[in-house]
Amino acid sequence: MRKFFKCLSLIMLIGLLCAFGLGCSDEEGTPAAGDEDSKEKPTYTVAFEATFAPFEFRDEKTGEFTGFDIELIKAIGEVEGFDVELKEMGFDGIVASVKTGNIDIGASGLTINEERLKEVDFSTPYYQAGLGIVVRANENKIKNVEDLKGKTIAVQIGTTGAEFARTIEGAKVTDFDQVTDALMEVKNGGADALVNDYPVNLYYVNKSKDDYKMVGGKLESEYYGIAVKKGNTELLEKINNGLNKLKENGEYAKLYKKWIGVEPPEFLPGEEEA
Repeated sequence: MRKFFKCLSLIMLIGLLCAFGLGCSDEEGTPAAGDEDSKEKPTYTVAFEATFAPFEFRDEKTGEFTGFDIELIKAIGEVEGFDVELKEMGFDGIVASVKTGNIDIGASGLTINEERLKEVDFSTPYYQAGLGIVVRANENKIKNVEDLKGKTIAVQIGTTGAEFARTIEGAKVTDFDQVTDALMEVKNGGADALVNDYPVNLYYVNKSKDDYKMVGGKLESEYYGIAVKKGNTELLEKINNGLNKLKENGEYAKLYKKWIGVEPPEFLPGEEEA
């Protein structure tokens, strides 16, 4: 009899252990229904400099960051299934931060050029820009690049405008962290002119026509791209795929018209004609 009870106790113990084991397996080893749907989307940090309107700036009413680049990268994230975390920083530090991996994405009116291509990878171009000259509204002697020879020129540090200004014969170039500071230097008479991206110049001049005017037209043709760390093909493909989707569904054209004020060009480099 004792032997029978011993066997019975052993069978019951094994049964309890099996039941416990199965319960654990259901809880830990097999994902519960709906787990895949509840997976968190990846979040990528996006660096920008917030005085580069209309591409990125702080809205005076809401205090939030907005602009063409900000809305574009958010829209790309929506169609490609990722979130973005905005990181404001000095313009001259954006490419370096993307290069080292401290930042995932650089979206701040970044011109694609040979020097930057050595440091980071770029998406297909999403905007055709150029450089322009801003002078005081009452300035009548400076009408083009030739007239900038020997003059004092204000620029934003790390920009292609700063590079271009330094090629002008005899020019004294002064760097500023923000384009708004460079413009103030022109307004106050500390500099004769500003050389900076044409659409950004246009935005600020239109806001302060009593203080500034643009001269000389577009100086050079440039293209903006979104930067990622070299070799990060997965993220680069997401961005390029997202850009294509936004162009196909019309959202890119809506954002372009909203922030730039005109219809986007039919094609940019890297895009195939239909």
